[in-house]
Amino acid sequence: MNRIRVGMGYDVHQLVSNRDLWLGGVKIEHTFGLLGHSDADVLIHAICDALLGAANMRDIGYHFPDTGKEFHNIDSKILLRKVVDLIATRGYRVGNIDATVCAQRPKLNPHIPRMQQCLAEVMQVDLEAISIKATTTEWLGFTGREEGISAYAVALIEKE
Repeated sequence: MNRIRVGMGYDVHQLVSNRDLWLGGVKIEHTFGLLGHSDADVLIHAICDALLGAANMRDIGYHFPDTGKEFHNIDSKILLRKVVDLIATRGYRVGNIDATVCAQRPKLNPHIPRMQQCLAEVMQVDLEAISIKATTTEWLGFTGREEGISAYAVALIEKE
């Protein structure tokens, strides 16, 4: 039996007007927000998929389908907490998270400490266990055209 496992996650959502922008559980002031069934927090969704993948428990859409009315406009922090509880049913706990958010705008670096704090609290881990990086695509692709934001995450989980 593996004592540690690694999973990776990816998510993308379209930027639209008249929506709040939520990243890493933190509301960020911006002229656009992300479109989705939930609050469309791409960072949390990528982390959820990384954790579920590490535990071989499929993906976020399997557990929280966008056809479920109970998940409409749900705060993604609630989903992340449920994912942490799900992997615990297999005897795992979060070891660490390494994530990257790809967004042309807004600048995310000033918000990273709050995101780390929020995610650490939700997952009940030390702040040092949460690494978040931000990058742009140098104006290339859908991200560069400011049509959407994507996020990648790697999670290490450990047997309790």
